[in-house]
Amino acid sequence: MDADDLDDLLDEVEEKFCRNVSVASSVRGESSEAGKRGKTTDGQRKHSATKPPVSSITEDIDALLEELLVEDHGNSPQVKSEQFSKGPQAEKKPLSQSGGRKCCPVFVGGSSVTNGVGTVTSKRSCDQLRCVSCDFRVLMFDDCEWDSSCDYLFLRNNMPDRQKLRARLKKRRGFRAYACQCSWFSSSEPTDLRDQPGIRWVCGKHPD
Repeated sequence: MDADDLDDLLDEVEEKFCRNVSVASSVRGESSEAGKRGKTTDGQRKHSATKPPVSSITEDIDALLEELLVEDHGNSPQVKSEQFSKGPQAEKKPLSQSGGRKCCPVFVGGSSVTNGVGTVTSKRSCDQLRCVSCDFRVLMFDDCEWDSSCDYLFLRNNMPDRQKLRARLKKRRGFRAYACQCSWFSSSEPTDLRDQPGIRWVCGKHPD
């Protein structure tokens, strides 16, 4: 075989095998790219398939919130109280059961002034007085008035011992001496306690 025949054979072999290699490589490249695209497409399809529509998610959330609101409303104290109020109602005690009448306005007066329920037209001396400051019942002493030596400390130490309190009382006909643990007052005429801002005595109700 001469040199020319050898060159022709090599060219034929190179052309044949190199073309197959290039074709095979190109086919593999195209198939790999197609595979990647296929995987990507499949992944996207799978992702899109697993991902529910936005509208369905919104509807589910709305339904869940509505259920929670219904449950909370059913368990709320207001609803329970309304349900309870629909049941048998408890008997209400009438206010009149507390009984008694109160002075309006409250008067104090001397020993000659009649005791009882004081009103604007009937200025009776209240004999049911109670102090809102010390919460003591007000004591009364007919035909007596407080001596000028009477003071807060004396009342504080001796109230409500009537015998000890007489140590600071002096006889005076027509007068009446009043005292609690923190205040004292003497009067001979009906006196409206609203005119005595330093004394915080109220009517504790008179029995019927």
